[in-house]
Amino acid sequence: MPLNKIILGSEEWCSFPELQIPAIKARVDSGAKTSALHAINIAPFIKDGENWVKFDINPIQKNLKTVIHCEALLVGKRVVKSSSGFREQRYVIQTNLNIANNTWKIEVTLTNRDSMGFRMLLGREAMSGRVLVDPEQKYLLGETSTESLKSIYKASDIAKTGLKIGVLASNPELYSNKRIMEAGEMRGHEMHFLNIKECYMKLDADKPEIHYRGGKILENFDAVIPRIRPSMTFYGCALTRQFEAMKVFCLNSAAAITQSRDKLFSLQLLLRHGVDIPTTGFANSPLDTDDLIKMVGGTPLIVKLLEGTQGKGVVLAETKKAAESVINAFKSLNANILVQEFIKEANGKDLRLFVIDGKVVAAMQREAAPGEFRANIHMGGTASVVKVTAEEKKIAVRAAKAMDLRVAGVDIIRSSKGSLLLEVNSSPGLEGIEGATNKDIAGEMIKAIEKSIKK
Repeated sequence: MPLNKIILGSEEWCSFPELQIPAIKARVDSGAKTSALHAINIAPFIKDGENWVKFDINPIQKNLKTVIHCEALLVGKRVVKSSSGFREQRYVIQTNLNIANNTWKIEVTLTNRDSMGFRMLLGREAMSGRVLVDPEQKYLLGETSTESLKSIYKASDIAKTGLKIGVLASNPELYSNKRIMEAGEMRGHEMHFLNIKECYMKLDADKPEIHYRGGKILENFDAVIPRIRPSMTFYGCALTRQFEAMKVFCLNSAAAITQSRDKLFSLQLLLRHGVDIPTTGFANSPLDTDDLIKMVGGTPLIVKLLEGTQGKGVVLAETKKAAESVINAFKSLNANILVQEFIKEANGKDLRLFVIDGKVVAAMQREAAPGEFRANIHMGGTASVVKVTAEEKKIAVRAAKAMDLRVAGVDIIRSSKGSLLLEVNSSPGLEGIEGATNKDIAGEMIKAIEKSIKK
């Protein structure tokens, strides 16, 4: 056995001098080929005629307040298959790794490791010829205490900016809500989760109030982020209007959310603003079923409940008989429905563009699961990075503006007639798009609040 090799346990502390990361805990895994480093806000750029990449890292697990801003020479891109079987294209950098006063160059892929137990994964390519692993041991080179980490990263903590921000929603454990809370705290704000069902209001011309469970008065809030599920639209928007009456900045207004939730009205509004949609029909009586089907070009066609969301209440009718049955069944239940042409050439794919403050900050392609026509992530669809056209960006921005939404998830489908708008969502989910793009969308939402309040 060579005596000059470093013996490591299954978990060790290391550092990256060139990235200004003095201490980070790594999972030492000889079963993994490549090494991976936690990174968010990943963005390539040109420096002195060469390809570089900049990114942020929270080097301490479960600590989003400590941020290191990094830059590194870009080596290339690589498709990596994760332990869960998910294939992802990652940026690859080359940088110095330091372990036990030994330093050597390694290649590292950049990816969001928030859901993993370690910010760093050390794979066998980086260890080859230099390291032996004893999987039964941990921290053979010593541990770094919590107090030491505080001292090491003291200068990296973001100072408090003093904003008091509420997230008005129903489920504190939902990925999107957790991410928004984390992003606000990471930028130094005082974040509060406000459960819609536990809020109640006092209507008063001089002093309107919102009370929380136990009689606590919600006051001195600088901003509120409404994340209202469809079943809570009426009461959630009433609370949002009350916050507006209290002069609290709301990231999306109650009026904008209300009109975006009315699918028929929102489509009429979009058409008025020059946004193209698939041919759509609406009728109140089952007697009009036959002409309604002809109106959208016949079958196959889509039947949508006006109150549906996340792909629920959306049915594909492949034959005229099936279409008649579905439409008449909904009508017998006094349900309001839209009938829409089916864009067969889309092959179960659509685009989700995330718009914040009149700018497309991220985009992904959603693809339906086998045997399914709905591409929604909640219906088993998969997400991937996609390059959208300038025209598609214009459609998304115009749609968000037509709805008067500062934050919007805009769904677009590519058809033989060009790109068409499907829907505008006032409380778009973050999990799929952050996972696909590695972008800090929640952070962009917090930045939009900072910008508006500063104005």
